[in-house]
Amino acid sequence: MMIFAYDHRGIIKTDRVPCGTSVTAAYYQDWMQKLRRKMHKNQRDLLRDGPLILHDNARPHLGKAVTDLVSKYEWEVLSHAPYSPEMSPPDFNLFPKLKEPMRGHHFSSLEEVSAAVTRAIRGMNKSGTLNGIANLPKHWDAVIEKQGDYTEEL
Repeated sequence: MMIFAYDHRGIIKTDRVPCGTSVTAAYYQDWMQKLRRKMHKNQRDLLRDGPLILHDNARPHLGKAVTDLVSKYEWEVLSHAPYSPEMSPPDFNLFPKLKEPMRGHHFSSLEEVSAAVTRAIRGMNKSGTLNGIANLPKHWDAVIEKQGDYTEEL
């Protein structure tokens, strides 16, 4: 499992969750603290403007430790509607672009997969192709217009 944070410029931070580890509210809270430190170091403009957080409704994201931390940082959390692939930025932007350079390759270990993911992320960040988050409002409008029904080719 991996956790990603990204904006219209690319991947900000990733976490490869160790095998056998559960992502609890405490784990996610720790990851968000590391994310804030990284943004403080590399993307102060993002912190200054107040990041908008979009994570799904998984228990760790809604845990008291996480909601308290988000409140402390004064970050705004966007409401996440019930599951819809059109509403999930990773599903419509990140994952297809992440899978493309790995298509057809067979990996013999998690380390090989991890290295391939790292190369793909570096390539996306360098080329600036990870810009689909900017299309999120268009995707949301289409899903709302269709009242949650599946929307082809947004």
